Amino acid sequence: MTRPYVKKLSFTLLDSITDKNPVVQEQVCSALCSLGESQPDETLRACEEYLRQHDKLAHPYRAKVLRAMETVLSSHIHELDKDTAGIVILLASSEMTRTKELDCDWQQAASSVLVAVGKRFINQVMEEVLSRFQPGILPHSSVMHTLASLSVSNAFGMVPFLPSILSTMLPMLGMAKQDALRVVFCCALQHFSESTLEYLANLDQAPDPTVRKDTFAADVFGAYDILFHHWLQSRDAKLRLAVVAALGSMCHLLPSEKLEEQLPKLLPVVLGLYKKHAETFQISKSLGQILEAAVSVGSRTLEVQLDALLVALHAQICVPVESSSPLVMSSQKEVLRCFTVLACCSPDRLLAFLLPRLDTNNERLRVGTLQILRHIINSAAAQMEVKKPFILSAMRLPLLDTNNKVKRAVVQVISAMAHHGYLEQPGGEVMVDFIVQQCALPPEEPEKPGPDGEELAADSVRTVSIRTLYLVSTTVDRMNSVLWPYLLEFLIPVRFTAALTPLCRSLVHLALKRQEAGADDFLVQYNSNANLPSPFAMTTRLLVVSSNPYLGDGRGAASLRLLKVMHRNIHPLLGQRWETTMPVLLEYLDEHTEETLSLKEWEEKLLVFLRDTLAVVSDNTWICQLSQEMCKQLPSYNGTPQEKNFLYKCIGTTLGAASSKEVVRKHLRELLETARYQEEAEQEGLACCFGICAIAHLEDTLAQLEDFVRSDVFRKSVGIFSIFKDRSEHEVERMKSALILCYGHVAAQAPRELVLAKVESDILRSMFQCFNTKVLGIKVETKDPALKLCLVQSLCMVCQAMCSSAQASSFQFSRKAELVTQMMEFIRAEPPDCLRTPIRKKAMLACTYLVNLEPVLEEQLQADVIHSCLHSVMALPPEPEGEDGSRQEPLYLDTLCALEDLLTSLLRRNMTPQGLQIMVEHLSPWIKSPRGHERARALGLGACLLQFFLEHLHVSTLVPFHNLGLLVGLFAPRCADTWATTRQEAVGCVHSLLYLQLGYEGFSRDHRDDVAERLLTLKDGLVHPDPTILFHTCHSIAQVIAKRLPSDQLISLLLTMFESLGDPDKNCSRASTVMINCLLKERGNVLLEKVPEIVSVLRAKLRDTQEEHVLPAAQHSVYLLASQHCEAVVSSLLGSPLPFDSHTCALWRALAVEPSLTTQVLGLLLEKMSRDVPFKESRAFLLGSTADRVATLLPLAATCALYEVLSAPSSGAVVLELYPQLFVALLLRVSCTVGVQLPRSLQGKERRSTSPAKPARNLDPCSSAVDALQALLLRGGSQDVLRCVELKGGWELLRTSAGHEDGVAQLASSMAKYAGPRLPLVMKALACTHSSVYEIQRVTSTAFLAELLSSNVVNDLMLLEPLLDNLTTRLKDSSASVRRLVLRGLANIASGSPDKVRAHGPQLMTAMVSGLDDGDEPHSLVALEAMVGLARLLDLVEPWDLRLVLLHTTIRIRPFFDSEKVEFRTASIRLFGHLNKACHGDCEDVFLEQVVGGLVPLLLHLRDPQASVASACRFALCMCVPHLECVELAAAFHKYLQEGRSVHFGEFLNSTCKHLMHHFPDLLGRLVSTNLFYFKSSWDDVRAAAPMFTGFLVLHAEPEQKPQVDLEQLIAALQLLLKDPVPGVREKAAETLGRLVKFA
Repeated sequence: MTRPYVKKLSFTLLDSITDKNPVVQEQVCSALCSLGESQPDETLRACEEYLRQHDKLAHPYRAKVLRAMETVLSSHIHELDKDTAGIVILLASSEMTRTKELDCDWQQAASSVLVAVGKRFINQVMEEVLSRFQPGILPHSSVMHTLASLSVSNAFGMVPFLPSILSTMLPMLGMAKQDALRVVFCCALQHFSESTLEYLANLDQAPDPTVRKDTFAADVFGAYDILFHHWLQSRDAKLRLAVVAALGSMCHLLPSEKLEEQLPKLLPVVLGLYKKHAETFQISKSLGQILEAAVSVGSRTLEVQLDALLVALHAQICVPVESSSPLVMSSQKEVLRCFTVLACCSPDRLLAFLLPRLDTNNERLRVGTLQILRHIINSAAAQMEVKKPFILSAMRLPLLDTNNKVKRAVVQVISAMAHHGYLEQPGGEVMVDFIVQQCALPPEEPEKPGPDGEELAADSVRTVSIRTLYLVSTTVDRMNSVLWPYLLEFLIPVRFTAALTPLCRSLVHLALKRQEAGADDFLVQYNSNANLPSPFAMTTRLLVVSSNPYLGDGRGAASLRLLKVMHRNIHPLLGQRWETTMPVLLEYLDEHTEETLSLKEWEEKLLVFLRDTLAVVSDNTWICQLSQEMCKQLPSYNGTPQEKNFLYKCIGTTLGAASSKEVVRKHLRELLETARYQEEAEQEGLACCFGICAIAHLEDTLAQLEDFVRSDVFRKSVGIFSIFKDRSEHEVERMKSALILCYGHVAAQAPRELVLAKVESDILRSMFQCFNTKVLGIKVETKDPALKLCLVQSLCMVCQAMCSSAQASSFQFSRKAELVTQMMEFIRAEPPDCLRTPIRKKAMLACTYLVNLEPVLEEQLQADVIHSCLHSVMALPPEPEGEDGSRQEPLYLDTLCALEDLLTSLLRRNMTPQGLQIMVEHLSPWIKSPRGHERARALGLGACLLQFFLEHLHVSTLVPFHNLGLLVGLFAPRCADTWATTRQEAVGCVHSLLYLQLGYEGFSRDHRDDVAERLLTLKDGLVHPDPTILFHTCHSIAQVIAKRLPSDQLISLLLTMFESLGDPDKNCSRASTVMINCLLKERGNVLLEKVPEIVSVLRAKLRDTQEEHVLPAAQHSVYLLASQHCEAVVSSLLGSPLPFDSHTCALWRALAVEPSLTTQVLGLLLEKMSRDVPFKESRAFLLGSTADRVATLLPLAATCALYEVLSAPSSGAVVLELYPQLFVALLLRVSCTVGVQLPRSLQGKERRSTSPAKPARNLDPCSSAVDALQALLLRGGSQDVLRCVELKGGWELLRTSAGHEDGVAQLASSMAKYAGPRLPLVMKALACTHSSVYEIQRVTSTAFLAELLSSNVVNDLMLLEPLLDNLTTRLKDSSASVRRLVLRGLANIASGSPDKVRAHGPQLMTAMVSGLDDGDEPHSLVALEAMVGLARLLDLVEPWDLRLVLLHTTIRIRPFFDSEKVEFRTASIRLFGHLNKACHGDCEDVFLEQVVGGLVPLLLHLRDPQASVASACRFALCMCVPHLECVELAAAFHKYLQEGRSVHFGEFLNSTCKHLMHHFPDLLGRLVSTNLFYFKSSWDDVRAAAPMFTGFLVLHAEPEQKPQVDLEQLIAALQLLLKDPVPGVREKAAETLGRLVKFA
């Protein structure tokens, strides 16, 4: 039966091979291969018969069947019997030659089948193929293709057949007229030749070692003759390439004399093909084979053809490459291989051809030539050895090329030359020089693209050069003597600056190698080579470029490392010292980046290193030589100001260490004469140099400056006609600026004890002499801002030097007032609307130092200084814009800091209340400014001055602080300023003033007053602009002021604050109101009689204005009024139009201030809310339309008012007393307003409302009730309830009809959790609602009570029994929703009181089972609730109670497994799992049948489209498996079905079926038949899983179980599935059919 059965399966699958879905087609083929794995012979025969019977099956599907057969053959060729092989060979041969039309895939598949069989049955295959390869008859192209493939796959088997094949094929070549057939012949000849060469190369392994090359020579030459003389002339490009490919392989088999004879004709023709074909790989490869064959026989023809070969091959290398595809790259490699062959046989002629082509105008020719040259230098090193001088000489010309492509090619050639010893020859250093030049190319320089768009960026040339230099230096040992010390010559020239980093790295490596070799090799002989830099030049260069360490790819570290390595060549004493100092510098660079490094700190470290080096050397001659070299290199850095500036500092440091005064004077004079004064950076550098030098040579430095000012150079520059003579006016100003800066730096750096004597007589005189110009005897002051800035900056340094001197206190500075006046003129000359230069800052800083010197300034001048400086800074825009946006903010902050320092210096001179008053009076206009940024600045300055005054306060006698009230009144309202910084500073000012008062009262400076310290804690309340927090904090500040303010200051304080009511900043005005009220409350009852008048005024404010600070006063007035007339006020407010505006709401909240008043108000509101019906029904249109529910007005107004009263924090105590009544009333109010609408009159009013006082809340009836309920919970201490419901979204649910029950349940759960003690009274009030006329109220109360049972609190409060009784009575309610909620509540006992379930088991189980049968509807929600409830209760009831309902329940829920509703599937399957879990004892036998019956549905529903159903199936299966008593199956379920783990369904199902068939083989038939039912499932994934399940069962079943399965029925069902519209289902059906081979 095996063969018919396999045939039937195969045919069934093959019928589906035409499926439109490619995945299904592949699965069909895979199933066929599965059949073939088990029964290869039968499967192959079935495929053969199917193809034979279905002649009209389309070619693509025939090809797929043949491919499947090839797969089976490849795996089982050694198991194949000879008969089957014969059948397959005949089929494949027939399919292959069935049509003369070429269908590549189909015929290729048939050919592949023959090739697969031929690996074992070569003779039979050849017999069949050769039968279709008859002499005189052109064969089918696939026959030739098959022969060619056989020769590749089985060379040892095929070569013995080749002589006869070739002899038969030769006559056919002349008969072949079609180009396509000729291509096939060419491919066959190519493969025949290749397999023959392989055979001959491995004769020791060949079956017939007697085969010789001569055997094929004649036939190959005959074929060669036809291919070359006839076919190669074809117009078909494909044929020409096929011919040339064949000729390349055939040349190795030609006789030597024939090859020599043909070469003169062959080579020109092959070269000519280059012009006809864009794709040249095959031509180049074949040419290489021809050349190798020619060289192997010692051909002389190559000499004649060499020129043509070189021209053609050179052109191929130089042709523009349009892509970097593998084929193009391979073609280039083949051409270069040809050059290698030619280089080995004719090196002289090759070079004679190549080298002249380096001098051509065509860039591609030059690049290509260099590429070839590099290749032959590497690949033909032996032949090129004697040609080195010749090649070196020829390479000089490309070094001058400016093209980047050529440059890069030159660098690559030089790299190859370095590895092969070329650069050691004379002239090699020129190549090194070129590499260094390319390393010095600027990396940022963009190159213009060439006309062909292929120009490379300069960076690519530089990158490859840097890499080459380093590799040559570090890996080519023979280059050491070439590069050392030659590379040192490139360190100093500026044009090589960009190459410094790679140069230093290479030199370090070379130097270390030299050190290892010995001292003699390392020491540089400077005398023998004049081009080498001196130690002084090297030291200067490396030190200066290190000042910008991260430039040029980290040249700082590289330079320092080279300096460290070269220490013995620089000075013999430096080695030990640099071993300790240099690593510290390098480590500092490693710790930082370009962004984090401070250049100023780094330069200082380098200068310290230089000073330390000079101290170690301590040789005046060496130091003088170093300083001379430094001055010599100055012009080299004209293009790099920062480095030149640093070099100036180095010069100053070096001159400072020199002991020769003559040398110092000489160099200083030269510096002054040669400096480029127009460069700002150079001015600074020159000044720093003089300053550093003055540390050791003050007299000489001043003398040189004086001499220069008097010299002809300077005088000619500043003459009246200088603009027409030597220098322009601008240059003159720059020179003056530099000299003034020099004086400033000299004063700042020189020893303090020497400076004071020189200040007035020398330094200041000379500075102002440079600053002021006399024309015709009249002093003319400059307007140049740069010169001004230099003067101010230098004056700062001079004044600071004077102040820091030990004799400063006794020094009388006669020019003090003059200098201060000059500074004020500079400040007033600055533009008031912007901050562009640091002149303000520097001038104020100079004044700060001057103020500290004697004598004291006059009062008028002091006032002028304060006024001018304040106006100069305060009036600046809030975001002052400078020319340099990046430095704008720091400049502003520094200027403000300088102003603070100046004002505190002036205040120090008059530390009295009057002095403080003067300062604050100057600040007062700015403190009250309408512009916020001006107030913020003024408050900041005020805080600074008060803090300074407090810190330096010394009270010798107790005197009154008479202006305290005035100052506090000025600063206190600013605590509510709209600017946060102003608020913070204002509190600090008040805090300082209170401590000043305590100081004047006699308290010590370290005394801490608890009341005053409260101000600091109140600062946090002023951070955010929240008005509530802000004004509450102001109130607290006022309380502090009230406690510490003397009585005599109260009036002035109040008057000042009343003035602040009109402050431009409204916040400050409101703060004044708050503070005034607080002061009045705290310090007296003088205004109590005027409270009614105040309330009247504030009511008017509510109507007429929108000022927020009026509202608190109005609330206070209403409270007083309601205390006397409660009912009238409530009635009046309830009559206010709905919705209440914000003012009305605020007045309601004012009624909750006092408990007794609040009790009366709440009682009245509850009574009014329950007096009327909650809604009225109205029909909008026809009588039959649904009635709309419209809210009644009085309960709605009372609800809104309740919310406002309950939201007041002060109502808390009263709410606690009335909590149960309020809670139940509001909960029922919520329930009966769900879906209720506003009256139309209110809807229209809401739309038309234009009141300035906008409604505080939405007027929706249900939302109003929910808001009131939330307010009750919050005020009644149930914040946790409120928060818990909010987090779960319960409040939103309460408002909607769909979610109302869930919202009530969440509220009940939260109440049970957080408000348990309140439940008895609440439940008592709710219990009577079961008879409510409103169904929604019964539903709400039932939902609330049902949810309470889920909490243990009802048991703790002894409420369980009453709750059960109450709910049980509701089981007969006419509302299905109520009955459903009752079942939910009864099931909740499992969560809340699990220990009580057994006691009430019968009652609970009866209720649940009755729920399963509730109503006539098949999918009743009551039944669903019953299933969910049963699942929860099963584990807790008595076994006997369970047994009574077990089978009934199981049978009742089984139809729900395949319900269309997901919730029913989920609940029934999960309940099934719980029934399994709870079943034990003698129930197991009864239940086992149910388990087996449910196994298939549960497994298949793991693929249910709904995740909840799949999860329920996991649980149910885990519960079922213990009943099956199979350890392996249980382990598999545990492994795959863990919750949260993703299930690989196929893997899991495979494992499950394996264990089922191993332990329960008798279930096979039942499981398969159950699966058949699901073949028609409406869910695609389940329908696909059913055949997969069946397939796995069959896979793991034993053959003897076959009788259990109705194979006919199964195969028929699978055949139907193969026509399913879903591809995935068809795929699984095909897969299962492949497995049915098991029952063959």
